[in-house]
Amino acid sequence: MSNFLLRKMGWALLTITFVVVLNFFLFRILPGDPARAVRDPRLTQQAVEAIRVRFGLDQPLYMQFVLYIRNLLQGELGTSFHSQRPVAQILIENLWNTLLLIGAGTLLSIVLGIALGVVAAWRSQSAIDYSVLVASLIAWAAPTFWLGIILLFWGSSALGLPIGGKVTAGAGFANIWERWLDIGRHMLLPTLTYTIIYAGQYTLFMRSAVLDIFSEDYILTAKAKGLNSFQIIRDHALRNALLPTVTIVALNLGFTVAGAIEIETVFSWPGLGHTIVEAVNRQDYPVLQGAFLLLAVSVILANLGADLLYSYLDPRVRVA
Repeated sequence: MSNFLLRKMGWALLTITFVVVLNFFLFRILPGDPARAVRDPRLTQQAVEAIRVRFGLDQPLYMQFVLYIRNLLQGELGTSFHSQRPVAQILIENLWNTLLLIGAGTLLSIVLGIALGVVAAWRSQSAIDYSVLVASLIAWAAPTFWLGIILLFWGSSALGLPIGGKVTAGAGFANIWERWLDIGRHMLLPTLTYTIIYAGQYTLFMRSAVLDIFSEDYILTAKAKGLNSFQIIRDHALRNALLPTVTIVALNLGFTVAGAIEIETVFSWPGLGHTIVEAVNRQDYPVLQGAFLLLAVSVILANLGADLLYSYLDPRVRVA
């Protein structure tokens, strides 16, 4: 197990190193001049040159790379060209909003997807199975932004829910409970969008995995012992069927922050995805570098977590 762990961590570290190098050069090939991203007609050429000097844009590319690596090793992600604030501070503030939004959606989609997948496989080739299968396919195939817009119109008109933001602007809250209730109302529609999209995917994976397990010899042995379907699923099929589902869940956990970009844009949620869109429009290199480094590391760590969890559920993976 220790050799398996060291090998996986070594590959993860190597991948992160490659991402760090790619992350620096990727945004340097974008067209445009970040020093002129501030669209102010009063901005003189001297002011533009001062901005370049302040942020090191006047130095050769290799020197910018050296400074980038040095700052990164010191835990510094740089300073935003636009807001003049530390990138780490900007990302942390918006990351918490994103985690708040997708945390509930992730939990609900996992529980709902696994439960529906097991039920569909249990009642295979029945009306319940066909209904769950069709609904899951539609949910998984639906574009995130399209589903978000549909739910936004429906929720605002039929239920009177807020159409954007995190809290009601200008609202005075008597206590913290009223504030959290208001945040919950703003979270409902984007969280529902996330839950529907990912629950459909988890349902399909879980249904397929359980049906594959039902064809194994040890399931036939369990049936010969007189166990009913519920006992077979609970004691024999569920843990093995979770293997492919755990993999896709762990991978999605790494991509959820990036996937929240569309949801946050539709519902104007002040999270990391919304910050990335604004940074792209402003050519704010430090914010983009920090955000994409955070996304890449989250995906790599999610893959590492999936490998470790997979090896726990199926020890045969350690010797592969």
